[in-house]
Amino acid sequence: MVTTGSIPEIGVVHKNGVRRIEIRRPEKKNALTRNMYAAMSEAMEAADKDAATRVIFLHAKGDCFCAGNDLKEFQQAGEDSKLRAGRENPFLKTISRLEKPMVAAVNGQAIGVGTTLLLHFDLVYAGCSATFSMPFVRLGLCPEAGSSFLLPRLVGHQRASEILLLSRSLSAREAVDLGMVNALFADNRVVEQSLVIAEKLAQQPPESVRLTKALLKKSARSTLFETMDDEIDHFSRRLASGECREALAAFFQHRPPDFSSFT
Repeated sequence: MVTTGSIPEIGVVHKNGVRRIEIRRPEKKNALTRNMYAAMSEAMEAADKDAATRVIFLHAKGDCFCAGNDLKEFQQAGEDSKLRAGRENPFLKTISRLEKPMVAAVNGQAIGVGTTLLLHFDLVYAGCSATFSMPFVRLGLCPEAGSSFLLPRLVGHQRASEILLLSRSLSAREAVDLGMVNALFADNRVVEQSLVIAEKLAQQPPESVRLTKALLKKSARSTLFETMDDEIDHFSRRLASGECREALAAFFQHRPPDFSSFT
């Protein structure tokens, strides 16, 4: 099934349980405008509510993933900082609260919000020549999109400080080593190979996937103790489940467990 985005710069395609959202502004290095933010937010919220969609997949057309915000539009907003920031916040809040798993395929440069939006994704794959940069300090700005919170959690305080304070660009290999990217693929196959993984994820038990994502994300949204309480609640339920009973029985009987009867 193929659908279209609300504007030409954002394409939407649905196939095999994966809702593909493509940034289509290669002539401007896929720099994001307010309308593009709104269209992506709309597409992602619709995907999250659609029962046929199991995975949300983001990629971009051309040889640059995203050059950040459209600077001309950014400047035209003048001194109205609420307008400049407020237009993008709904999108960023949307991706931070989506229940379904999100996968991104990065080709070429990811600059500014092109990198920080990836910190909200569950799985990120990149081409071997991809680069990642958050040049906010160099531009006299400060981190955005929650990157001052998410990046240190991902790479550690000292490394996050170096990346943000020095506006240091990262190679694809460095991004993998730091845990920002899951794996690298050939530049001309990154979307294809990432889609294979997204389709595999779409075949997993959907409720289990959503629950696991919620548990993984909850610690970033609330306190450690609330997360522990949630884990204990779910853990106690799992102890009483048939799957757990079979696993424990197999362990004590020194045989492989058989989960073929479970759905």
